[in-house]
Amino acid sequence: MTTLNTMLGAPLAVRLEWKAINWKTVREHVKRLQMRIAKAIKLMKFGKAKALQWILTHSFYAKLLAVKRVTSNKGKKTPGVDGVLWKTPKQKMQAVNTLQRKGYQPLPLKRIHIPKKNGKLRPLGIPTMPDRAQQALHLLALEPVAEILGDKNSYGFRPKRSLHDAIQQCFNVLARKTSSRWILEGDIKTCFDKISHSWMIQNTIMDKYILEKWLKAGYMEKDAFHQTKEGTPQGGIASPTLANIALDGLEKTIKDVTKAKDKVHFVRYADDFICTATSKEILEQKVLPEIIKFLKERGLELSLEKTKITHIDDGFDFLGFNLRKYKGKLLIKPAKKGIKSFLEETRETIRSLIAGSTVELVMTLNQKIRGWANHYRHCVAKRVFQHVDVNIFSAIWKWAKRRHPNKSISWIRSKYITRIGLRNWCFYAPRKPKSLSPLILLLASDTKIVRHVKIQANATPYDPEYQEYFRRRAELRGKGK
Repeated sequence: MTTLNTMLGAPLAVRLEWKAINWKTVREHVKRLQMRIAKAIKLMKFGKAKALQWILTHSFYAKLLAVKRVTSNKGKKTPGVDGVLWKTPKQKMQAVNTLQRKGYQPLPLKRIHIPKKNGKLRPLGIPTMPDRAQQALHLLALEPVAEILGDKNSYGFRPKRSLHDAIQQCFNVLARKTSSRWILEGDIKTCFDKISHSWMIQNTIMDKYILEKWLKAGYMEKDAFHQTKEGTPQGGIASPTLANIALDGLEKTIKDVTKAKDKVHFVRYADDFICTATSKEILEQKVLPEIIKFLKERGLELSLEKTKITHIDDGFDFLGFNLRKYKGKLLIKPAKKGIKSFLEETRETIRSLIAGSTVELVMTLNQKIRGWANHYRHCVAKRVFQHVDVNIFSAIWKWAKRRHPNKSISWIRSKYITRIGLRNWCFYAPRKPKSLSPLILLLASDTKIVRHVKIQANATPYDPEYQEYFRRRAELRGKGK
């Protein structure tokens, strides 16, 4: 069997079994090249960075990793306009061997629409498998560049960063008694669909030939072809990073037009952002005009219906959380809209399983409750969790009574309710065989509240200086801290 180490630069006729690939070796090789690209960008050696990007995008290892990504993510079962999927090991290896720059011509995207929380529809563009693989391949070379040049307090669609880092940064800049008290809540209007192609091509450090083909690929909707003259369609693997690149620099722009005494701080997650200041006038007269100017250069504009200036004592919603000061103390709680939406979704799940088994119901609810509670376990959520538990139990009790309309309350209680420790009303589902312990409905309020430790603003996984930091951080997260 030919080893993977002999494959780099080897002729395509040499065969390698997909299942025999040592993915650790593949990732280590790609990571070394990515870190060299990041180092070159950090030292402002852009020519060297481009040369390293070329090496990476022509590397057999990188092609393997690109194909693996597109055949193992959530969209692996959704074909593009050609209807082709890569399912078998043989198809995957063939994809690796045919993934090349020469003669590459992307097919149009398949346009679909998914519902948004506000009731509107969000357009998504689904690329074909070869186009996804090309995006994944070139993203390996682009991401180190985006990480080094990215805004320090940008947290969306970046490796090792999360929504919770953004919320914790909000806490850091708003919690003190001397912190800024005015907040500009910004939202960019149809960000992905409006980014200027010319600006993107001129300012993105990657293979321009490939980038232009992506941007100009067009899309198919209702069997009709549509050209794309602007934007980077949502749905592509590289689209979030390209959108981040378009918005990077906004933090510095704002800082440059304000003074330290203004206490201006910027936090962004994807195309949602906030900016703090000591007064409303600073946000209106200094910050807002600069944001509008910055976005206009990139073909973007603020959504006027969602952009507003708020006092911290009145509170504001950001990324599903509510931030507000109560008598000078900042409390971050789950936003009411999010609570309402979760309870409505949970009630609908319970109603849909009226004919299902009790085991199925408890397993489904436990998965939802665990995920939702873990998402909000880093904020002041204990009372909210208790409120959610009461509402879920009320809905599940109605479910039990509807299932057995001719049975008494005491009979229903004896069938579905048990006592555990000091807790009398525990909903449970017995399993077969009886030797298996019953499934107990989880309570959101049993989830411990733990303060999230925010990532350091300058930290990036492509900088050798922070490798030990990320190793320790992973250990702490593994311990639930």
